[in-house]
Amino acid sequence: MRAVLLSTYELGRQPFGLASPAAWLRAAGADVRLVDASRQRVEDAVLGGADLIGFHLPMHTATRLALPLLARARRLAPGARLCAFGLYAPLNAPLLVEAGVDHVLGVEFEADLVALAQSLDGDRKAGGPRARGERIAGARDGEVKAAGPRAARTPLPRLAFHVPDRRGLPPLDRYAQLVISTGRRLTAGYTEASRGCKHRCRHCPIVPVYDGQFRVVPVDVVVADVAQQVEAGARHVTFGDPDFFNGITHARRVVRAFAARVPGTTYDVTIKVEHLVKHASDLPLLRETGCVFVTSAVESIDDRVLGALQKGHTRRDAERAVALCRDAGLTLVPTFVPFTPWTTRDGYLDLLEWIAAEDLVEHVAPVQLVIRLLLTSGAPLLGDPVVRAVAAPFDRKRLVHPWAHPDPALDALQRDLEVMVAASAHEPRAAVFDGVRALAHERLRGERLPPRGVVAGAVRTRAEVPWLDEPWYC
Repeated sequence: MRAVLLSTYELGRQPFGLASPAAWLRAAGADVRLVDASRQRVEDAVLGGADLIGFHLPMHTATRLALPLLARARRLAPGARLCAFGLYAPLNAPLLVEAGVDHVLGVEFEADLVALAQSLDGDRKAGGPRARGERIAGARDGEVKAAGPRAARTPLPRLAFHVPDRRGLPPLDRYAQLVISTGRRLTAGYTEASRGCKHRCRHCPIVPVYDGQFRVVPVDVVVADVAQQVEAGARHVTFGDPDFFNGITHARRVVRAFAARVPGTTYDVTIKVEHLVKHASDLPLLRETGCVFVTSAVESIDDRVLGALQKGHTRRDAERAVALCRDAGLTLVPTFVPFTPWTTRDGYLDLLEWIAAEDLVEHVAPVQLVIRLLLTSGAPLLGDPVVRAVAAPFDRKRLVHPWAHPDPALDALQRDLEVMVAASAHEPRAAVFDGVRALAHERLRGERLPPRGVVAGAVRTRAEVPWLDEPWYC
């Protein structure tokens, strides 16, 4: 059995979504080739010689980039079985099947992928249609596992996770790096200590698939994966869990084991605002075990918007989280969805002033100032009357439901700010922020602003705020 697993984009990280299934398939005896199309050329011969070709689709951008590769794989390997797996596979199952995918697996996919490979191998050995290089009748109709917005209402499987097998992937130094004081760069790795989320924020693509469920990866598996990356040169590790504090006891065990196994290695995590407040007493433990920054989806500081998204926190909670992280010696990196159907002119300007007042300008990647709400297939927000009034039918090329804000000035501003931020990718964050703030005030209030003054009590500079050098896109 010759399997090729492809990744198109995983936020500049070495693909965990290939390394994990590779371990399972190799343990089952498959010959596995890993290809990260964001860092490697996808060779025709590699695709053409495969029996099974799997595409990992963890996010929106990765799915869009995979579609032309799917067509190419179908052309070069007409007898191979094509499979899609990961968060965005079930969300886009009908479109993927029409594009030529035979099997759409869900998010807890490893065991199903092994079963698929073994069935194909058995068919080949028995002289079935795949062994003769023919396409199996009806395959284009696809086998969809855990597909559709309501699929996760049945319990997800509990897998006996393997340590990811990273052999064959590009080296870590070809991926995103941690930038620290004086511009020093550290090679960064990536792992996951849990999957899914027990919360149901209405704008999150995790919700239609996991529906409030999450699964933890055993501590020994997590730490073994970290250790092999440190041995390969990593000096920093990102934990990609949707919310590292979903299972607080598990999180404590992971960070203590991390610090004991790879002392001196740093890490970062993603934690909800409400969990930062609820588990404030655990923040010093993060710092003591090597955490240098915490990403948190603040999304908005408008309580009306936060309520519509069902984020589970308020503006006051966000301010509390900022203070708690500072007190613990942690850098809080907030992310936002500033342009939504509920956004007002005053609301957007208020967000900018809040970022400045909280001394977070250097903490916020400029792209976070221009992000527009993404309405994916099956998004819970599609049932909201405000969203229904502005959303268009699903766009099969963009893989979203386009929407138009009732105030055209906000849509125009978002488009122009997006261009400005993209053109300023290498400019200092403070300068980009000031440009965004000035244009927003000019467009939305018709006023020209004086240069922004230094926030009273501000003590942190760009050099003191650690950050990963890959732009954050979804």
